[in-house]
Amino acid sequence: MGKTLGDSNSQILCDSIVEGMQENKAQDIVVLDLREIPSAVADFFVICSGESVVQVDGISANVARHTRKELSEKPWHIEGKTNKEWILMDYVSVVAHIFYYDRRSFFDLEDLWADAKRTNIPNLN
Repeated sequence: MGKTLGDSNSQILCDSIVEGMQENKAQDIVVLDLREIPSAVADFFVICSGESVVQVDGISANVARHTRKELSEKPWHIEGKTNKEWILMDYVSVVAHIFYYDRRSFFDLEDLWADAKRTNIPNLN
């Protein structure tokens, strides 16, 4: 997912977040495009899973490092760093959700936002 001149800033940020997740071997990355949903709180949700709380923490750290290095962007707010079962990184126009794999199905954000355009990102193995 590279940067192109026609992409909006939120699309470029979304792509960078996906790249940061992929660098740390996040699993089952899904991008929900919320731009056509009037009540949406952001342009995109990027959702992924980690196989341990250590990996969940590592993915969030790598996303923050990658977006800062590539785009000079920092999250406006981060939640969940204490229990590391669901870390939410709010970049305002893009929100990254990094789940410990068994917590993801419990919250089921993909179903909650089923009206969004969904893109499944292939796992890099």
